[in-house]
Amino acid sequence: MLLPLLALTACGSGDADGTAAVGAQASPAPTDDPVAAVRKVDSAAALLPADVRKAGTLRVGSSVGFPPGAYYPNGPDEAPAGQDIDLADAVAKVLGVKLERQDASFETILPALGSGKYDVGTGNFGVTSERLKTIDFVTYINDGQGFAVKKGNTTLKSKVTDLTQLCGLTIGTGAGTTFEATLSAQKGVCAKAGKKPYDVKVYSENAATLTALQQGRIDVIMSTINGLRYQAAQPASQTAFLGEFHRLDVGFAFKKGSELTKAFQAAVNVLIKDGTYARILAKWSTSASAIETSRINPPEHR
Repeated sequence: MLLPLLALTACGSGDADGTAAVGAQASPAPTDDPVAAVRKVDSAAALLPADVRKAGTLRVGSSVGFPPGAYYPNGPDEAPAGQDIDLADAVAKVLGVKLERQDASFETILPALGSGKYDVGTGNFGVTSERLKTIDFVTYINDGQGFAVKKGNTTLKSKVTDLTQLCGLTIGTGAGTTFEATLSAQKGVCAKAGKKPYDVKVYSENAATLTALQQGRIDVIMSTINGLRYQAAQPASQTAFLGEFHRLDVGFAFKKGSELTKAFQAAVNVLIKDGTYARILAKWSTSASAIETSRINPPEHR
């Protein structure tokens, strides 16, 4: 769902095509490993379906590409890193299973859960009322929607609290995301306010979105709060974070009616209780998005 200058491959909103912005460099991953000490917890593992316990593996559709969620610090031929990677690995260790991680573009993962291609999906999937019609979620963080501009851009001088502030501007965002859905659903707000409508440019690859911002082809980016905040903290990105717009719970995604949800919820809560969860979020500077307890299919934040 984001577009860092730092590890531009796939993202929470699209597939990778190897494109990178000029001067893009991978951001090195923190070296501490809070997942190393995690051990199997029998009471949580017992909640897994018998066939999963027997097989000992789960197929994960993983959207990889931007820090702090999931990205390739050493290139796509090496292992991914990030908050989502650590949390998924820690949950797997609590449950005593191994993950078969398959890279996938963001917009393809949720449909693939329904077809049975993956057992679980990761990619900073926000819990929305529309998605809850077809997907089950087990929450692990509270993130959401935010905006960023090119550093020094004075078109937007303050936090975006109302989409009418974007009227007349061109917004770049990711395909299949909650951002695209929000912008499409609210397209009429500018006309109602007597203003020129905003234009939405949808990108399937984050490098292209950031390049469009740097070159002035878009005025503002709508993406994840944590991702945009992380990006703005990197001097090379030359972006400025405009603050939170709308908070959303984020969770592991499953096909509707999946028997895996109770086990995943129990595992996340084990990690919260024993402190591993807090250490993972501290590692990736996302502690402000911590949740107190994992929930299955909470209602969308309003």
